[in-house]
Amino acid sequence: MLLKHKLALAFTLFLGSILTVNANELSVASWGGSYQHAQSTALFQPAAAAMGITVNEETYGGMSDVKLKVNAGATVWDIVASGSGGCAAAAAEGILEELDYSIIDVSDFYPGLYMDHCVGGDVFSTVMAYNTETYGDNGPQNWADFWDVEKFPGKRAYRAKVDGALEPAIMADGVPIDQVYEVLNSVEGIERALNKIRELKPHIAVFWTSGAQHAQLMKDGEVDMTTGWNGRFDVAKKDGAKVRYSFDQALLDYDGYAIPKGAANKDLAMQFLNEISKPQYQAEFVKYITYGPTNKKAYDLGTIDDALSRALPSHPDNVKLQVPVSIEWYSKWKPIAAEMYAEMLTE
Repeated sequence: MLLKHKLALAFTLFLGSILTVNANELSVASWGGSYQHAQSTALFQPAAAAMGITVNEETYGGMSDVKLKVNAGATVWDIVASGSGGCAAAAAEGILEELDYSIIDVSDFYPGLYMDHCVGGDVFSTVMAYNTETYGDNGPQNWADFWDVEKFPGKRAYRAKVDGALEPAIMADGVPIDQVYEVLNSVEGIERALNKIRELKPHIAVFWTSGAQHAQLMKDGEVDMTTGWNGRFDVAKKDGAKVRYSFDQALLDYDGYAIPKGAANKDLAMQFLNEISKPQYQAEFVKYITYGPTNKKAYDLGTIDDALSRALPSHPDNVKLQVPVSIEWYSKWKPIAAEMYAEMLTE
């Protein structure tokens, strides 16, 4: 009996030591490449140092990975980065923890840049980019041009996931920017967009799966134009890529942070999300990749110069050209649209 008691006590102390260690550590997953480098340099590691904790970073494939882990009862990440649409769909599936906004201060956020299960981290745009060596100063300017293979011959790249894939197609088919989600709000509307992609499919050389990939495609000159995220193209351009893009008809969206259901360090994760939501971190983040802050006070610090400010997706001159991504549409339609899109890709 004494031996059993000693063993039980030793096991309790062992568990306590693990919990003590874990209480000062977080596991954060993002998408790698220049985006995660910016997160790590401006947000994750400075915030960890300020809080006196350790943040272990990993890369992952998106909310589908989270779903597999949560459903298996094997949640390994405390925080994951995600696009707003992915967050909305994951929340609807019940695989994310609800965030505590008495801990995470969003009082200075722009409206609409956070939701119950996801807090916005940065504002970005899905744009159409092209190779300036291929097209010079007269490159494609909108989605209709992206689809015009006679006027703009060349290899295209397009996203392999449905997020941000249907909207360009429906605009290329003549739908105005203020009616995009109205048209897509039915199976027939989704099929219309898919048919437009089928039309272009013979000219799509690569269906990309990550921001690092679509940036590399442009750097290597493997394709002449592609969809993708504005900040990735700006980093690629600094590295020598012959790339240009426009905010005209771009999709204005935001990336955010979520806590997977069953995360071991949920309480610490909430505190960490509060820390990286502060304006000083977000103002620093834009220096590494041109994604706008969600905390409007980041602009008030005076550390973002005017030229950089005007290059950000959330600058008023750029916002007015774009389609705000509808979280409501993704919450309702993403599972159906994703299945239809995957079927189209395998045809």
